[in-house]
Amino acid sequence: MVVLSPSLSLFTSNQLVPSKLFFREQARTVMQQSKWQPCSSAISKPTLQSGFCRRELLLFGLSAPALVVFPSSGSLAEEDLKMATFVDEINSCSYLYPVELPSKKVIFKWVESRKPERYSSAAPLSPDARLRIVSERVDIVDNLIISISIGPPNSKIIKSLDKSTWTAKDVADSVLADKSALRVTSSQRMAESSVLDAHSGEIAGEPYWYYEYLVRKAPTKTAEESNNYRHYVASTTERDGYLYSINASTLNKQWNIVGPILQKTIASFHLLPPTENYVPPYKDPWRFW
Repeated sequence: MVVLSPSLSLFTSNQLVPSKLFFREQARTVMQQSKWQPCSSAISKPTLQSGFCRRELLLFGLSAPALVVFPSSGSLAEEDLKMATFVDEINSCSYLYPVELPSKKVIFKWVESRKPERYSSAAPLSPDARLRIVSERVDIVDNLIISISIGPPNSKIIKSLDKSTWTAKDVADSVLADKSALRVTSSQRMAESSVLDAHSGEIAGEPYWYYEYLVRKAPTKTAEESNNYRHYVASTTERDGYLYSINASTLNKQWNIVGPILQKTIASFHLLPPTENYVPPYKDPWRFW
C-alpha cells in the first residue's frame, strides 16, 4: 500500500465536510444526466446539466482537457469545482477529474503515472496478473490517486455468467480479491479492505456497481496494521467478459474534505462506444508492447 506525504495545498484548511450519502446521490445524478445528447452545429461546452455530446467529448479528449464546472452544493463549501475530461480510446472509457477549486485557490497537480495501454501490456496488481492497471494519474501534493483497472471476474465469488444476477457487494469482493501485489490468498487480500457501501445503478442500459471501501489492515499476521490507511471509492462495469473498474483514493484523514470531489469522479465514469483504436482485453494476450 502506498502512503503519500501530507498535502501542502488543499488540506491546509480546518473546515471538514461530511460525505455520508453524497456518493450514492451523485452517482444517481450522473447516471440520469450523462446520457449522450444530439450534437448541434455549434460546439457547446459539455456540462452535466446539458449532457455529453460524444463528438465534443472525443474532440476535447484528443486535443485538450474539457473543463466542466460543477455548481456549488451542500457538500462542497460555496465554490465551483472545475473538472476536465479524460478519454481512453484504447480501452474505450472516460471520466472527469478535478483540476481546480477557484475559491480556495487550489490547482490540482496531476501527473499521468501510467498512460493508457492495452490490457496485455499493463501492470499487474497481483502475482496471477488477472487484474491490471491500464491507466493511472497521481497528485502527490494532495495525496490523490485515480486509476483504471481491468480483469476477469473472480470465479470463486462471481459464479454466474449472467451479470444481471450480480450484486454490488459480490462485484466489489471480486475486484478486491484480485487487488494485491503480495503473495497472499484471495481471502487475505479481501481482509485488507473493509467495504463501507455497495450499490448498483445503470448507464445507457448497462449495470454499474458502485462501492466505497478502506484499505487499512495488514495482509499478513507478521506485518503491523497502519493507522494511516487509504479511503477509496470505485465503480465497476462489465464488457467482453472483463470487469472495468475506476478507483479513486486519498488518505483517511483527508477524506472529509476531498471525498465528495472523488465521488464526482467515480460517478462520471462510463464506457464509450468502441472505435477502431479500441483493444479488447482478450486480444493478443501474449503481446507486451
